[in-house]
Formats: sequence, structure tokens, C-alpha cells
Amino acid sequence: MQIQDDMDPFSPQREAAVFYGLFLRGHSAEALRRDIDVPPPILTKWLQPARYEEDFRESLRRMYSYRKRVLAIFDQLVLREKDRARIQ
Repeated sequence: MQIQDDMDPFSPQREAAVFYGLFLRGHSAEALRRDIDVPPPILTKWLQPARYEEDFRESLRRMYSYRKRVLAIFDQLVLREKDRARIQ
């Protein structure tokens, strides 16, 4: 069974756009980055064999990768906005 996000290649872009909209409304970029990202210590804790079954850990790995894609897209949008503001 595949996760629906695997079938929708634009899902990370859509989620990043939601966070970008919050940024444009005055939310701190750094606070939004913390909301998007999964800190490495949390991932390490999740991937401990005694904590969860392997199938679930694999789902967590996919989720971690997805969150990193959303974060990268969000960062590109914020950088582009800052460049645009500087040009004007």
C-alpha cells in the first residue's frame, strides 16, 4: 500500500506554500522552520529498534525525508522573497 503523498509529487510544494503564506502574514521564518523540521535527535530516538517495529520506522524515515523536502522548498521561497524585497 502506497502513501497518497507518494502518488502526489506536488504535495511538498503545497505544504511549503501553506507555511510560506504564514511567513507572508508576519510569522517568523525561523519559527516556521522549527515547525516544519524534525530535529536529528528526534529522528535518532524514533529509529531505535527497541522503540518501534521496522515497518513503522520506515514510515518515519519517509516522513523525515518529506519534511526535509518541504523545508527546502520553504527556504527557497523565503530566500526569493528576501531577494525580491531587496530589488524593489
